[in-house]
Amino acid sequence: MHEIRSRRKVEFVDTDMSGIMHFSRYLVFMENTEHAFLAALGARVQWREGEQEMTFPRVAVTCEYLAPTRFGDELEVHLRVLRKGTRSLTYGFEISRDGEPVARGRTTCACCELRGPEGLRAVPIPEWIAERIEEAGES
Repeated sequence: MHEIRSRRKVEFVDTDMSGIMHFSRYLVFMENTEHAFLAALGARVQWREGEQEMTFPRVAVTCEYLAPTRFGDELEVHLRVLRKGTRSLTYGFEISRDGEPVARGRTTCACCELRGPEGLRAVPIPEWIAERIEEAGES
């Protein structure tokens, strides 16, 4: 798997006092789509691997805002795997309304042991997850 699309309406809670979607909520929409991607793989953002608790914390996030969105707008979030490393994944996102881009973003997350002897520590992505993920390639 190398991509997934999700749809979500802008709710009142997603907007600011000017009635447009707050910049931080785009990151929430991106994260929810990432969780849907992992679920489609049979994985989660946090899980147990034997005795170890594992997670995918963010190490980098960017978002470029192209057009305002408002309460009631229906958005499509398209996630693509841009890079699959040994210990990290980089996702690209395009958020659109009626086919027109409203935002573009990127997140990089690292596969980590949550409570290992050294604390939070990057480790290789388990094979059972890594073998299900492909890079999307150039678009």
